Amino acid sequence: MEDNLEGKVPEEKRPSADGPAEKPAVPTDGAAEKPVAPTGESAEKPAAPAEKSADKPAAAGSPPPAAKPKKKDEIGPRFIVSSSPHLHDGRTVSSIMKLVVYALLPATLFSVYAFGFGALKVIIISVASAMIFEALSQKAMGRQIRLADFSAVLTGLLLALNLPSTSPWWLVVTGNFFAIVIAKQLYGGLGYNPFNPALIGRVVLLVSFPVHMTARWVQATPFGSNPFGVDAVTTATPLTMARESLAALGHIDVPFGTQEIMNLLVGNRGGCLGETSVILLLAGGLFLILKKVISWHIPVSFIGSVWALTGIFYLIDKTTYANPSFHVISGGLILGALFMATDYVTSPVTKKGMLIFGAGCGLITVLIRLWGGYPEGVSFAILLMNAATPLIDRFTKPTVFGAVDKQKAAA
Repeated sequence: MEDNLEGKVPEEKRPSADGPAEKPAVPTDGAAEKPVAPTGESAEKPAAPAEKSADKPAAAGSPPPAAKPKKKDEIGPRFIVSSSPHLHDGRTVSSIMKLVVYALLPATLFSVYAFGFGALKVIIISVASAMIFEALSQKAMGRQIRLADFSAVLTGLLLALNLPSTSPWWLVVTGNFFAIVIAKQLYGGLGYNPFNPALIGRVVLLVSFPVHMTARWVQATPFGSNPFGVDAVTTATPLTMARESLAALGHIDVPFGTQEIMNLLVGNRGGCLGETSVILLLAGGLFLILKKVISWHIPVSFIGSVWALTGIFYLIDKTTYANPSFHVISGGLILGALFMATDYVTSPVTKKGMLIFGAGCGLITVLIRLWGGYPEGVSFAILLMNAATPLIDRFTKPTVFGAVDKQKAAA
């Protein structure tokens, strides 16, 4: 009888050698078996219920089981989302600055060829003082010294190209102090300056030392016949000659034949170091456009607006106003339109904004050249439009994809 009963008891209900046997549950009709809780300190604890298999379907009507959080080491690769822009071509600040310097090299070398040792001295002092002021100001302000980005080199070179070859060393150093320390580093450094630093340096010198900046031009000596500037012939710039002839004679008396046009294009004239050879400046600007460092919008709208506006006045009165082509290839228009108005930080970011910016620069340049107190207005025009850049960006920013115009929605 005992053997027979033992055979009917389940395996897990058999008595253990370590303690008393568990009492079998008494089945009742319509009810499930209820296990009896073990008594005594030596009783075994009931086994924990096995985890449900993930493949076993959940009962109908029951909520889905909550997903267990993954451990940190079980999480796969994640995308790190940073601020825009998300697409770029791998260019760095230093690589862009170097390309601009390379584009300016032909005109820079020609200025040394045409004006001799005086031009070379101005360029070396300008670039060196710009780098020194950059390093000293960054160190004084607790910032990382970043001379390797070539921004100080470019600023010093641009300022040198905006100066005459007869500039004394202290004038060059003073201009770079205002360009680097005042116009750039005090605003936060590269990328935070609202105005073009090199133009700030030039305008400060133009206003503070007008004699050195406007009355000491030297005639270029083709083929480097006077490398040290000995017995150099002083001359006026073409724009100054036009204004002086208008004041003295009552009409424009500046020859503008084939020979004069060739002299202006090649660089056989007086002026700043960088506003002489138009051909080499255009070649450098084309190089930057092909390399996609700058776009055509600002240079074309700048130069085109100057040509169109001066052409209108030339058609009205040819004795009072110079030929529009004369305005384009004389002065600092080409240098300013290609290398200074296109500065990333101080110019608009949209294509429409660039066109407005360039046209505004052209309008202000014409107003100053024709009726202002200075024969040249490119520097003032670019700086004034630098101040208007945030406003231009505000009104020309593109509509966000999916956005609805409030006025159209209300209508």
